[in-house]
Amino acid sequence: MASLIALISLFGAIALLLFGLAQVKDGVSRAFGARLRTGLATGTRSSPRSFLAGLIATIALQSSTATALMVASFVERELVKPRMAQIVLLGANVGTAITAWIVATGIEWLSPLVILVGIVLYRSGSSGRQGGGTALVGIGLMLLSLHLLSGATEPMRQSPALAAFVGLLDNALPVALALSAGIAFLSSSSLAAVVLILSLASTGILSEGLVIALVLGANLGGAIPPVIASLAMSPSAKRVTLGNLIVRATGCAVALPLSGYGAALMEVLPLAPEKLPVDAHLAFNLILAVVAWPFSRLLSRLMHRLVPDVAHVVDGPKYLDPVELSTPVIALASATRETLGVGDLIERMLVGASEAFEQNEPAKLKAIPNLEKRVDGLQQAVKVYLSRLGRQGLSEENGRRAIVIIDYAINLEHIGDIIEKGLLPQLSKKASLGLQFSEDGYGELKKLFHLTIDNLRIAQTIFVTRDFNLAHQLMEVKVEVRRMEKQSSGRHLERLRDGRIESFQTSSLHLDILRDLKRINAHIVSVAHPILEESGLLSESRLRPNAAID
Repeated sequence: MASLIALISLFGAIALLLFGLAQVKDGVSRAFGARLRTGLATGTRSSPRSFLAGLIATIALQSSTATALMVASFVERELVKPRMAQIVLLGANVGTAITAWIVATGIEWLSPLVILVGIVLYRSGSSGRQGGGTALVGIGLMLLSLHLLSGATEPMRQSPALAAFVGLLDNALPVALALSAGIAFLSSSSLAAVVLILSLASTGILSEGLVIALVLGANLGGAIPPVIASLAMSPSAKRVTLGNLIVRATGCAVALPLSGYGAALMEVLPLAPEKLPVDAHLAFNLILAVVAWPFSRLLSRLMHRLVPDVAHVVDGPKYLDPVELSTPVIALASATRETLGVGDLIERMLVGASEAFEQNEPAKLKAIPNLEKRVDGLQQAVKVYLSRLGRQGLSEENGRRAIVIIDYAINLEHIGDIIEKGLLPQLSKKASLGLQFSEDGYGELKKLFHLTIDNLRIAQTIFVTRDFNLAHQLMEVKVEVRRMEKQSSGRHLERLRDGRIESFQTSSLHLDILRDLKRINAHIVSVAHPILEESGLLSESRLRPNAAID
């Protein structure tokens, strides 16, 4: 029973540590996320600045994984050079080690005060202060977890089973390294693994050589989660995280056989034995940074060979960076850019349909099905991305903006469906049968095609600028489109009554194309609705207030 209670206490303390780490990351991202991202993007002009940027960002975020993914996304967009990215991660590794060293300085007694200050800030109401308060609460929980870990590992001093297990690991250091790497990987935190090693080392049951082997494993395991997280990213981003893993793995392979000598050296130095894990962690990462730094250019070239560029064009989203979800304003801007790209694809589809109509050339329609698939995929990606953003906690204004983006993306997807399932077969039929519209009918449809393309371009501008005058103008155009559709239908019926052969041959095509272009314009104009609703110029009902029912 005592053993079960000890295990529950140990795992509970570890869970509290991981929760505290997550709170620090979320809080710092909310309070300083934009500044950290800007600092990382602009602070990589030189090697020393790159190293310092990685170190500071990791100490702030308490996560080298977050820093790795952030800088990988910058490399993907060519904001950071690959060589500088590798140096940033060397700094991130040292930042994690410094954090562990600070945590182990015996300041657990501050945890109640830190949590109290954090709660006060969190209740202040300001978004920035709430983020800072969340981070302070996370730090307080981390310090509290150290106290709980110390108490949970105390009974292990007298455990014969643990002593036997440690004895086995002492004679199999590679197994110890693999075990520690697994713990760091599963917890997605080398810091958590090192803190656990620190707690076990304080009981005196671990030899110095075993401590160093376990610390090496924590470093190796902590480099694996960023590699897995970047698998869905571009080759340039994968190179960054994989390069960091190779550097750490190489360092561990060299250091493991020398762990005995390292332990002897640490004993000679005036260092506290109970702090050996964090001292060894810091020493390993500092030495690794000094040794690997000069080879950063060579490493980036090697990674380019190991992970070559993909030859085919990627149809997936370009701007939906998961790392940006912690900063809603940036994430919404990225979703806006992605949705504008969807609008560009729709414009290409409309232009192709218009040219196929005017030139009677079916080759202009071949690209439409593939473009429509891309539209479907991108609008779905935008919806999923913004739904994940919604779980992060949004202000009312940002929530409204997210809904506007989703609505516009959905309307664009509906336009793509109308073009593919409506206009495409109609225009293919026209071309394959060699049908010719009457001169008047051709002119009416051509004018409506061009007006529709112009309206889409205006809608794209409104979507970004939220310009009230343009929105009002687009709503007036909707009335003009309805009038043009009604007039063209009426004139077409007049031509049928006059017995014009071209009108008889193309009657269903003319009316179907008119209907589809009218539907497309209705979806386009929807981008103006939120702006006019906010101004009180758009009512929920189109009925006149004084309309009577007979």
